[in-house]
Amino acid sequence: MQIKLVAVGTRMPAWVTQAFQQYAQRMPKLCQLHLVEIPAKKRGKNADTDRILRDEAAAINAAIAKTALVISLDRKGKHIDTEALAVHQQQWIDDSQDVAIVIGGPEGLDPDFLASSNAIWSLSHLTFAHPVVRVMLAEQLYRAWSINANLPYHRGD
Repeated sequence: MQIKLVAVGTRMPAWVTQAFQQYAQRMPKLCQLHLVEIPAKKRGKNADTDRILRDEAAAINAAIAKTALVISLDRKGKHIDTEALAVHQQQWIDDSQDVAIVIGGPEGLDPDFLASSNAIWSLSHLTFAHPVVRVMLAEQLYRAWSINANLPYHRGD
């Protein structure tokens, strides 16, 4: 099974790319983590945000396999903790289910795309910069793997 992190935005700072790759490389072949960057549409003073979100959603859909479980990140989504993520991840592995976790652009994701997602999650009540979310999510996916593999990385209760 594969997990694709599909993120709107390109040209991240080097530290973001390095940190993401660090955690992605730690993931086993059984549960590979890949990043797919979707170029953000140009936003200007009088930009048609609805059209931009629809265009980005179309590009996201094109990057996701039809059989993948789609999880969109949104501030209004369901909050999950690390242990719950580990349970979900183990289920994906058991089912050989490919997963796409989607991070939207500055205005989030198209409402129709959100509605068509299999799940909508929120990482926190806090708001994070998009580059930070990539790193946090990669770390949490590795942490979930370490829980399932009984590795000492996670020392939570």
